[in-house]
Amino acid sequence: MELLSVLLAAEANAAMGAGIGAGIAALGAGVGIGRIGGSALEAMARQPESTGVIRANMIVAAALVEGAVFFAIVLCLLILFV
Repeated sequence: MELLSVLLAAEANAAMGAGIGAGIAALGAGVGIGRIGGSALEAMARQPESTGVIRANMIVAAALVEGAVFFAIVLCLLILFV
């Protein structure tokens, strides 16, 4: 009976950790993409002639941030279900 309660507590802690980890990953993505967008807008305001290059680089950087966040969320789901 004691072993069962220890295993259930470990499962509950894993679920809680996975939920917290996914939340932190989403929060980090929001902050990261917000900073990328803000910096890109500042750069476009300073040099309007390079808007196309800045926009392309901004999209690539945002995609890299999203990729890292998806990896973190998948890792949290693996912790939860495996």
